[in-house]
Amino acid sequence: MSAAAGLAWRQVESLRERLQVYLIMGSNNCLKDPAAVLEASIAGGVTMFQYREKGTGALAGDERLSLASKLRELCRKHGVPFIVNDDVDLALAIDADGVHVGQEDEVAAEVRRRIGEARILGVSAYDQAEAEAAIRSGADYIGVGPLFSTTTKEDAKSASGLAVLEAMRDQGLQIPIVGIGGITPDNAGEVVRAGANGVSVITAITHAADERAATEALQLAVKQGLAVRADAGGNGLA
Repeated sequence: MSAAAGLAWRQVESLRERLQVYLIMGSNNCLKDPAAVLEASIAGGVTMFQYREKGTGALAGDERLSLASKLRELCRKHGVPFIVNDDVDLALAIDADGVHVGQEDEVAAEVRRRIGEARILGVSAYDQAEAEAAIRSGADYIGVGPLFSTTTKEDAKSASGLAVLEAMRDQGLQIPIVGIGGITPDNAGEVVRAGANGVSVITAITHAADERAATEALQLAVKQGLAVRADAGGNGLA
């Protein structure tokens, strides 16, 4: 990743667009070869990818590094930002475009210090207080949720509902936001209308019979939600 490319992706307007359909995935989330799943989702319009190799059956050591490198090259080939979940060492080793951390992971301010200013930093936030702390720590975007019930992440909190997004925007937060947790093409539009700039998913794509078609459905739902919000007077910042 060149510093110029990294900084370009960190521009707020560019980042909002990149968050529209954000795939999170590790090998243990896939029913097929992970590289094939990623290829199909990119063809369908995935705008950002996060490598999250955690939980039961996750790869470790050289196997983890090998898969991360392979998926990184696919993203680089297609111009899709590649984010690593909660592993700064791995992110730096494969020249990832950024890192995402949760509230129980490495402290966000320390992650920012380690990855520098060119790379993207995403931070999970469950409520307003966590969102404000993430911003102070240097986050470029926040992942808010889980908005709906999900069983994909073994350590997931209870669902917050969409009101948390509306409250964050009502209280003046203008940082790019991606909704997380239990999102499907059927509710993705609601998430965007409530204030998110896009949606992040795992099984909605990785467990789909046709990953490309599932991604296209999510992309359509997000764009329709953005259009509705714009028609309702959204300023583009929320």
